[in-house]
Amino acid sequence: MIVDDEPFNVDYLEQELEESGYELLTASNGQEALDQIRNASPDLVLLDIMMPVMDGFSVLEQVKADSAVRDIPIIIISANSDLKSVVTGIQKGAEDYLPKPFEPVILHARITASLERKRLRDQEQQYLQSLEKELNIARDIQQQFLPQEMPNVPGWEISAYFKAAKFVAGDYYDAFTLSDGNLVFMVGDVCGKGVGAALFMTLFRSLLRATSTAAYFSGTSNNDVISPALRIRQSITITNNYVARTHEEALVFSTLFIGILNIADGTLTYVNAGNEAPHLLRADDSLEELHPTGPVIGFSPEAKFEVKESRLETGDRLLIFTDGIPDSKNAQDEFFGHERLVEVSTKKDATCAECVKRLGSELEMFIGSEDQFDDITILALRRL
Repeated sequence: MIVDDEPFNVDYLEQELEESGYELLTASNGQEALDQIRNASPDLVLLDIMMPVMDGFSVLEQVKADSAVRDIPIIIISANSDLKSVVTGIQKGAEDYLPKPFEPVILHARITASLERKRLRDQEQQYLQSLEKELNIARDIQQQFLPQEMPNVPGWEISAYFKAAKFVAGDYYDAFTLSDGNLVFMVGDVCGKGVGAALFMTLFRSLLRATSTAAYFSGTSNNDVISPALRIRQSITITNNYVARTHEEALVFSTLFIGILNIADGTLTYVNAGNEAPHLLRADDSLEELHPTGPVIGFSPEAKFEVKESRLETGDRLLIFTDGIPDSKNAQDEFFGHERLVEVSTKKDATCAECVKRLGSELEMFIGSEDQFDDITILALRRL
């Protein structure tokens, strides 16, 4: 696009450029130029400064303030060649500044260079848009590996909160009932961030669910006779050994809290593999922490995991979470921390859903305008 209020200047530029294969547009004042830029989105603008209706600097300001057209390169061609005008044009976003009269060879060189930079920017934008599309697909697929809704267990309530730091996450959680009616639930966190962690998250979650529901791995054909301790031990051992041996070079591991709940008597059988210690808030407001009983899973095939038991009485609530909560930071570079988490988690809530929602809101308020550094996962369970 050629923008100049002098017909002679427009004709001269058209003659200089007509043999270069460009499709040319013209405008005789700033407002006309701005309208055409927004409608036609040219690849390059040759812009005069002194024009009626709207001067070139005003056009430049408005174009660079518009996200739809701000990447269009603009070369100022003006008889006003004092240093102050040149500096003003560059500061406002002009790609280049040529004084009148100009040398045709220099004009062609500047146009070619500006168009090449625009071509590279366009390619970069196309790549980023394609990448964003692929990441959106990956995020949708990953969501399918997380439960769409919590199981309905008579006498119990369970709820979860999940917020990825990036498009995809390394955190995971799951909850499902076995054939005997008891509840299996887990919260895990794969080391690292981004796509790599997300791929391994799907592996860990799938292996843990498959091995904790199938009787095949225990050497018996009756799924109901497997004790909770044996079921958890076989699930975590098989998952740990498979990842540690098959993906040894990846040096990947996951923290994990996995539990089996006897919904009739409240017995909780669990393994804490290097995860943050869940908070067990008793009905009398006392707090217990279920500390790790073994190392992270997936790192060493020789790892040993101790299975422990606890018991949830009426009104007791179990809160399981990943380190994305205590490790969250605010604008003052302060950590959310464990003390604040204890203070927040021990507040009374009518339901587990309200509990995890409130915790999520407290975290969002604490983080404020800062970027979320890590995935955040919370799972709450209460005996009614």
